[in-house]
Amino acid sequence: MGASIVPIIVFTVLWGVVGIVCPFFAPKGPNRGIIQVVLMLTAATCWLFWLCAYMAQMNPLVGPRLNNETLIWISYTWGNPINKTKV
Repeated sequence: MGASIVPIIVFTVLWGVVGIVCPFFAPKGPNRGIIQVVLMLTAATCWLFWLCAYMAQMNPLVGPRLNNETLIWISYTWGNPINKTKV
């Protein structure tokens, strides 16, 4: 499983619009600069969080660790009972 360019482009454009275009539509007033900075920082941090989560799914470092009783219960529940004589 590798990276696909489509979600990277889509989410980069989405957060780019939030961080670059939306600040121009901030209402005029004494807090306009703060609202613009908040929109830019929100877009940057959300994009970075999404990118880290997306990249972490490409090559997970840790898989689930289950003890034997849990594995036997799961296989029995799913209809694949483990034959203990073969183990």
